[in-house]
Amino acid sequence: MASQPSSPSVQPHASPPEPSPLRKIAAAASIAAGIQFGWSIQLSLLTPYVQLLGIPHTWAAFIWLCGPISGMLFQPIFGYHSDRCTSRFGRRRPFIAVGVLAVVIAVLLIGFAADLGHRFGDSLDKKTRPRSVVVFVVGFWILDVANNMIQGPCRALLADLSAGDHRKTRTANAFYSFFMAVGNVLGYATGSYSKLHHMFPFTKTKACDVYCANLKSCFFVSMALLLILSIVALTSAKELRAIPSFRHDGDDTVGEGSGSLRYFKRLLGAVRELKRPMWILLLVTCLNWIAWFPFLLFDSDWMGREVYGGKVGEGEAYDKGVRAGALGLMLNSLVLLVASLGMEVLVRGLGGMKKLWGIGNFMLAVCLASTVLVTKLADRSRQFPVGPDDPPRLPAGVKGAALAVFMLLGIPLAINYSVPFALAAIYSSSSGTGQGLSMGVLNLAIVIPQMIVSVVSGPWDALFGGGNLPAFVVGATAAAASGILSIVLLPYPPLKLPKRTPTTTADDAEIVTSKNN
Repeated sequence: MASQPSSPSVQPHASPPEPSPLRKIAAAASIAAGIQFGWSIQLSLLTPYVQLLGIPHTWAAFIWLCGPISGMLFQPIFGYHSDRCTSRFGRRRPFIAVGVLAVVIAVLLIGFAADLGHRFGDSLDKKTRPRSVVVFVVGFWILDVANNMIQGPCRALLADLSAGDHRKTRTANAFYSFFMAVGNVLGYATGSYSKLHHMFPFTKTKACDVYCANLKSCFFVSMALLLILSIVALTSAKELRAIPSFRHDGDDTVGEGSGSLRYFKRLLGAVRELKRPMWILLLVTCLNWIAWFPFLLFDSDWMGREVYGGKVGEGEAYDKGVRAGALGLMLNSLVLLVASLGMEVLVRGLGGMKKLWGIGNFMLAVCLASTVLVTKLADRSRQFPVGPDDPPRLPAGVKGAALAVFMLLGIPLAINYSVPFALAAIYSSSSGTGQGLSMGVLNLAIVIPQMIVSVVSGPWDALFGGGNLPAFVVGATAAAASGILSIVLLPYPPLKLPKRTPTTTADDAEIVTSKNN
């Protein structure tokens, strides 16, 4: 009996891929500014908004876990299916477009959570607004899933447009890092402007106070920016339609069950079949993000608590420290922006991407370790008040040292936003792994450490008195280990990539882009 044809796999167009011009790659990467603008608004404004709706501070931290969880579950799925998409609009662009629309829906739910909750029956006299909380959480989950739906295919699209050219692959990811920095700067600046709601007077309502109205207004700006940049990116990056082909060997259908089960079996199979360079890359990335996340989660708290010596809700010292931390994040984003522009120069000057990444990780380790020194200097300065009735003041030199840590961290952050993704694109091209799936798997090495740090760092810090330094020291150790492994074990990228043939199937097909005019 003849076997039944299986579900279609994807063949690329018969013509060989050609790298796109840099202007097209830059236009496609610009969507990162819109994504990161929204992320910066979330990081700076949503935690107080959650508590405004009545969610206790302890539980607010758990809401942020939905980000890594959704990234772990959904980004590989979106990457896998974008490798096999046969839409006439291309493989990546349909996922990006749907993700952008989902972001718009999500931010509307979050921004109007208080209004919708009040309309559904929440009392403004009670501290907790349960219906508003439900609307907020639903919107927040949709937002995180949508962001993962955009980022994985967008990174894969940049690899597609580079068409295996190493220099353009590095430049594409440097562009992405640059636009992430632009989004950070714009987002932090917008979030810090307390009178933005005057531009949208309808945002202030009975259920939505000034802070809520300002958050809502920030999201309006975020939506407009993301929509504009998405249109630019999707119209600039032209993809040829992937041609479906049918294999008759029955391998895709026999014993694999439903589409979801088939996906997970394929994903597990693809992970098992990853080549050694990808496994080393995942290990280095995992250690790298174990180093990064403690600081990303607690940088402002470190400024308020350890550097300025304040306590949450007690006096002005902590608030001053948090505002100084916001300034540090702004400076960090500016350095990130400049370093992203010089990424190609750094790669050439330091002997390749793996060495650059190793040096960046050592720099990260030194900066994290220096937080201990800055904290000790701040503690010593508080022992000598200016006058008998005056509280101790933080010396300008100590504050400058703390801000210098933020600034210097912008350099390894630019490397971290660029080099691992460029290496993943090159390794997957040389080994035949789909770009979308490889980006999704790389994302697992990012979100799993985030979940571990989110759960473990609090109890770990509590063992040593409740400060942030224990987690920072662990981060410094992980960064040093990541730097050593990057230089010693990570292989050099191959000089040339294997050419694809017209018979290449979905499991190893590279998207073929048109010769953009």
